[in-house]
Amino acid sequence: MDIPRCSGIILHPTSLPGPYGVGVLGKAAYAWVDFLEESRQTVWQVLPLGPTGYGDSPYQSFSTFAGNPYLICLETLVEQGLLDAAELTDAPAFSDERVDFGALYEWKLPLLFRAAAAFAKAGTAAAQTEFQTFCTENAAWLDDYALFMALKDAHDGAAWNRWEMPLRSRKARALATARTEHAARIHAYRFIQWLFFRQWRALKEYANRRAIRIVGDIPIYVAMDSADAWSNPQQFFFDDEYQPTVVAGVPPDYFSVTGQLWGNPIYRWQQIESSGFPWWIARIRASLDLYDIVRIDHFRGFAGYWEVPAGETTAVNGRWVVGPGPHLFEVIQAELGELPIIAEDLGEITPDVIELRDHFNLPGMKILQFSFASDAADKFLPHNYTPNFIVYTGTHDNDTAWGWYQHSSTERERDHFRRYFRTDGEDVAWTLIEAALRSVAQVAVVPLQDVLNLGSEARMNLPGTSVGNWQWRFRAGQIDHLTVERLADATILFGRDPKTYEGKGPEAGGQ
Repeated sequence: MDIPRCSGIILHPTSLPGPYGVGVLGKAAYAWVDFLEESRQTVWQVLPLGPTGYGDSPYQSFSTFAGNPYLICLETLVEQGLLDAAELTDAPAFSDERVDFGALYEWKLPLLFRAAAAFAKAGTAAAQTEFQTFCTENAAWLDDYALFMALKDAHDGAAWNRWEMPLRSRKARALATARTEHAARIHAYRFIQWLFFRQWRALKEYANRRAIRIVGDIPIYVAMDSADAWSNPQQFFFDDEYQPTVVAGVPPDYFSVTGQLWGNPIYRWQQIESSGFPWWIARIRASLDLYDIVRIDHFRGFAGYWEVPAGETTAVNGRWVVGPGPHLFEVIQAELGELPIIAEDLGEITPDVIELRDHFNLPGMKILQFSFASDAADKFLPHNYTPNFIVYTGTHDNDTAWGWYQHSSTERERDHFRRYFRTDGEDVAWTLIEAALRSVAQVAVVPLQDVLNLGSEARMNLPGTSVGNWQWRFRAGQIDHLTVERLADATILFGRDPKTYEGKGPEAGGQ
């Protein structure tokens, strides 16, 4: 992937500040893009943007194609006449530091359904035409998603593999009846997706005009309780009752001594390959419409994946199974052209993973927090890097840099860190930030939490746990002019501001 030397920030939009309980695609999001531009950042990395369910994880979405309704800006809907301002006055007393997803479900979704009903009755002709065009262009995934969500509501949120068998198995008559019975709800879910994509695309265009590229994240697997699994059961290892026979996870690793049991259904790769990977082509195409660059989470699963029998309580008793390998990416590349893809190549990495990554010239990842557990040969230490990598101080799965130093690291790691950087450990976050920016890795990305030098209270996710994750938000005013200046200065100093090199090449008379 051809990308200039640059840097950026990881911040999921739910972490933006704002008055209604969660970050949204409104004024604060545009102010965030302005901050990125002012601080000379040219990459904004986000987590998966899909609608979340139980556990609130963006990596367990109801659809790999749909957008998260919580991210829709209600104030924009008021400005557009789709909601009345008075309807926002009964908002709960939301925290400005944590997302309460349960309260959002109870308060925000009904407002969106209300806006959908009003639009169906009184939407302008131009807006109705735009909406219908959106529905037509996205029918391949939108129709199943809207029906899936309407049926979940009708079943009090139950997972699709607990529905009555005619719906579970998608019998034509049962689906036709459901479409008639739930027509209003189906319309509402389509409408909500139109709102999301309208707002996201406007924000993305705003960022792109300022030379900021958005890195989006897609997990290799889809959630068991998703429109993807329900509408494509032939792609997964399900039994006759549509229950998974094997599920995804990873063996014991840095994060957990019992591994991570994700529970996602596993693909029938041979069957998918024999049909030419159409779903995967559609998925990557849709992702590249949503983002400029796609990071594929758990890339190693394409070379080989950890398969755990359904019913296990940990991921210990699994086995490695060969994945689809290069053929998948050859087909995608033939269909879509260059692959602007980042390979999340962390975990237990074997030579076949490296070969697959390098065959397609995909940048891998380096995590500075992982650098200090061994010795000078550690692949995560900056002096061992080569350019085709993205270096992070940490990701959404790590503690913050300051939290890592205080709580998550060992004394040996802290000692190694201090000796390596010749520091007393007083400014851990910025020591790591500057190490990332200084390195030869082509792209350096850091979480906003590290830029703000926050502790473990600002951690986004603790792998292997299901409570208290994905909730962190920063407050308006936490980013001050000194932060902007410090980040901009470091970015320029270490050659990651593309403007630094404008007009300075040999063709411009430079030396």
